[in-house]
Amino acid sequence: MNLVKRYKNKPERMSKKMNNQTMINMGQEYVMNTYGRFPMGLVKGQGAKVWDGDGQEYIDLVAGIAVNNVGHCHPEVVKALAEQAGTLIHCSNLYWNENQIKLAKAIVDNSCAEKVFFCNSGAEANEGALKLARRWASRQGKPEKVQVITALNSFHGRTLGALSATGQTVYQSGFGPMLPQLTHVAYNDLDALKAAASDKTCAVLIETLQGEGGIIPLDPAYLEGLLKLREQYGFLLMIDEVQTGMGRTGKMFGYQHFGFEPDVFTLAKALGGGMPIGALCARGEAAQALQPGEHASTFGGGPLVTAAALASFSVITGEKLADQAAEKGRYIMDAVKSWPGMTGLIKEVRGQGLMIGIELIPEGLGAKIVEDCRQKGLLINCIHGMVLRMVPPLVIAKEEIDRALQILQDVLLSI
Repeated sequence: MNLVKRYKNKPERMSKKMNNQTMINMGQEYVMNTYGRFPMGLVKGQGAKVWDGDGQEYIDLVAGIAVNNVGHCHPEVVKALAEQAGTLIHCSNLYWNENQIKLAKAIVDNSCAEKVFFCNSGAEANEGALKLARRWASRQGKPEKVQVITALNSFHGRTLGALSATGQTVYQSGFGPMLPQLTHVAYNDLDALKAAASDKTCAVLIETLQGEGGIIPLDPAYLEGLLKLREQYGFLLMIDEVQTGMGRTGKMFGYQHFGFEPDVFTLAKALGGGMPIGALCARGEAAQALQPGEHASTFGGGPLVTAAALASFSVITGEKLADQAAEKGRYIMDAVKSWPGMTGLIKEVRGQGLMIGIELIPEGLGAKIVEDCRQKGLLINCIHGMVLRMVPPLVIAKEEIDRALQILQDVLLSI
């Protein structure tokens, strides 16, 4: 028997960087078609700027969708990765690794958390939160407490559990049935929450600022009522900080704007300085809910990604990037609100820190505005076709902000 596998073509050596068209052609041939991509590929990043395969420079207000908080290729993150890559890249969680321990301590020292579980993404962190909530209820001797309440227009991830928690049917269509006992109610609607909650509720999972939902802030009055319901029914309050965490909103974590402590919160995106890592963080009895053998992640909290995350954490705290985000965010929102000639275009400007949404009045203009900005060297994102989302690196310079705002203003005035 001939056991030699025969390939259609010999593998090509890719020693040179690809230009945009080469990336498009090869990507369409070999990569699953799960994204609506722009006709370009990125090959380099530095700070708040990126460059494509044809050498075009862009100011980046997308930042990997709120990932690159410390900017692209921050020297401290690059240094940490290089040093760790030459020491130990991976080890199983059968053993301790010091970077994981140090990162867990950094999160605990800067938050209400007491214990941290590491995984690889925000979806995994939220999956872990769902499991934790039900295991916690079971350990309380109340296995009937299985309902988790989340918000309409929320986004918690693409895996089946996180997708079931997500309150947007557009993401769920064709993947049903969703997991049972996950209830969605209108965000900031306390009456709807009161009607849904009961003794069978084990957790409420919300965002303090809905990202994919359109940059919608949490109503303090709603939160006050939610905290009373937590006391009444004895459920866990879990906060999805995947997008709002790590200084993005002007505080290290979004919940810190409101003066309360969640039982559980989740992290990912900016935690790793660009490397893939997620974290499930908990306090009190919730922190003890998961015991050996009940949850795991092969790559979770490995030495390489936690080295990058430690460097990122150090930069965010050392350079006071949360404070910078608050200041720069106010500057951007005040500037946009002052633009003349926008009466028929801009409905509202809202957000916290450097997580900003510009809601448009005409429907369907978002895609054109994003493309026109791209043509002029500005990368910006649009949600639901009507909300322009700005989530730039927190290190973005004022000169870069001014240039980005000028491009966006010019594009809007040309509509």
